[in-house]
Amino acid sequence: MNGSHARVLIGLATYNERDNLTPLVQAIRAAAPEADVLILDDNSPDGTGAAADALAAQDAKVQVVHRPGKQGLGTAVLTIMRHAMDRNYDWLVTMDADFSHHPRYLPNLLQAKDFVDVMIGSRYVAGGGVENWPLSRQLMSRATGSLVRQMLGLPVRDSSGNYRCYRVSLLRRTNLENLLSRGYSFQQEVLHRCYVAGARLGETPIVFADRKAGKSKANVKEIVGSVSTLLRLGWRARFHPETMKPRCEDASSTEARRAA
Repeated sequence: MNGSHARVLIGLATYNERDNLTPLVQAIRAAAPEADVLILDDNSPDGTGAAADALAAQDAKVQVVHRPGKQGLGTAVLTIMRHAMDRNYDWLVTMDADFSHHPRYLPNLLQAKDFVDVMIGSRYVAGGGVENWPLSRQLMSRATGSLVRQMLGLPVRDSSGNYRCYRVSLLRRTNLENLLSRGYSFQQEVLHRCYVAGARLGETPIVFADRKAGKSKANVKEIVGSVSTLLRLGWRARFHPETMKPRCEDASSTEARRAA
């Protein structure tokens, strides 16, 4: 499909992001004016859902999905992916709703249509980086990335971020059933599933900044749980790869597409 006529959806999973949401959507619309925006809110007690509805009432390119309660980042992103597939979008961009993923990088991510199936906004390639992270957090993030590369064979530097552009036709081929992850390890698991389905992966540099407003939702319990899930993913990838096979694809066609 001609890239200039491609339908693009930008998905935001929100929980208590009222103070960030309006300026973020405004910045997204300025950076990618042709794209639609989907806000999926998990019944935020701070009124994020009402703010999302107000944005949708003002802009026909903004859509809102309300869920009854907090169900985890993984299930939220998966719902956004299914929304993009069901409504025949060509590309889906996922990003955090707290300005840690700045909309100024959207044009670079959307260049994915020229040569890859999943473009990752990467902190760990030349030109990328993080702001205001303690050394301990940086070391943990890099160590987790190295572990994932070894266990799952993903040829990327940054496998844990949510700032990505997916070719929706690739998502349709990807086996998104029976995922182990609900939280932060979802990013590595779904990227591995995409790779198994033949995705060509690319990375473009971003600088990840701590949120502008609100509180981080990460906690030690979730981080430990994600590492545990990654170890289970490594076991499954090594000893039960049949559970990750792409939909209606054989191995030869998958490898041929990745090599193209």
